[in-house]
Amino acid sequence: MTKTQVYLGIGSNIDRESNIRNGLGEIQSCYGELTLSPIYETEAFGFDGDDFYNLVVGLKTDLPINELAHDLREIEFQFGRSRNETRYSSRTLDVDLLLFGDVANDKYHIPRSDITEFGFVLKPLSDIAPDLKHPVTGETMIQLWNKFDSSREIMRQIPEQISL
Repeated sequence: MTKTQVYLGIGSNIDRESNIRNGLGEIQSCYGELTLSPIYETEAFGFDGDDFYNLVVGLKTDLPINELAHDLREIEFQFGRSRNETRYSSRTLDVDLLLFGDVANDKYHIPRSDITEFGFVLKPLSDIAPDLKHPVTGETMIQLWNKFDSSREIMRQIPEQISL
């Protein structure tokens, strides 16, 4: 069976280094080898809160999209995410399914609109998959990043990586 290339957005602003390290460890134990982008620190968006760490993770899976989406939500819950959190609030661990191969699926919000809306998603995605084409626009991630207006976000690359 052919595996699907998947990209996830990972973020945390509560005990962020520990939650991201442990969350990545859980994802790796479920799906195997991960490709990790650099980590970017950004201010909370849409609410007052501590700064976030954000990164993008690439992996391959043979699961169908519905099972993967379910598993990723369960990983969030495992790290203290509540089922009834408000959209813009602090997060122990946020795991967003950004891309599932070249699939466009409205039910699962794939490709996730965050890719073209937020630098903290697009920049790390373009770091690890610069030539990957957006399933809807057909532009590569680096093309999207090069035309992105990053002036509305303050983003700082963290020099050290989180080790698994």
